[in-house]
Amino acid sequence: MPRKPRFYLPGLPAHVVQRGNNRQAVFFDDGDYAAYLRWLEEGAQRYGCAIHAYVLMTNHVHLLVTPETREAISRMLQYLGRHYVIYVNRAYGRSGTLWEGRHKGSVVSGDDYLLRCYRYVELNPVRAGMVSSPGQYPWSSYRANAAGTTDPLLTPHERYLALGRSDERRRSAYRDLCRHRLDEEQVRDIRAAWQTGTPLGNDRFRSQLERTLKQKVGQARRGRPVMKKSRTSAN
Repeated sequence: MPRKPRFYLPGLPAHVVQRGNNRQAVFFDDGDYAAYLRWLEEGAQRYGCAIHAYVLMTNHVHLLVTPETREAISRMLQYLGRHYVIYVNRAYGRSGTLWEGRHKGSVVSGDDYLLRCYRYVELNPVRAGMVSSPGQYPWSSYRANAAGTTDPLLTPHERYLALGRSDERRRSAYRDLCRHRLDEEQVRDIRAAWQTGTPLGNDRFRSQLERTLKQKVGQARRGRPVMKKSRTSAN
């Protein structure tokens, strides 16, 4: 069965997910998370990717990123993968693959859907039951976006900046948004989008993309609800 093509467009944000092979861990101590973020920053700068939000879970990663070119995201992840996999294999005396095949992702409409995706990414540790509030989790962008902690990796998206005229006002507005968890339907829609490569947005947004690309761009999965994941695999 042929692989479905991924598509990214310059200037359009995308939600990108990369999981450990067979859902196994990809981070083993604090130094691993820090090393991953260092190479992520290098790769983003090298290939022209603006990172808006991220979370590093035990066995998978979520990124919200806007590329400058169609190939920027894939090249950034290839660069990151080469460096991080070598690092892990050397550090832990292992060999072979670390990640589960190709990464997954979907383009996100730059309106309220984008803010939902911000929250989906940064609230992942809460949904997984690892922490009771997102600020307790050290390996996400929440502290920077909600409290102003310095994070050189991040570039705020214009939709986030529109939350307030000053840094403190927009952070306060963002904290208020994050106090309200996404409902089950919103979580399912976002999850189905990145799993199937379907654009996250309304029908008009999807139609515009299909006209631009001159092709169908995926279809969100319907049917039975997604099964509950383990504590480190909220996705």
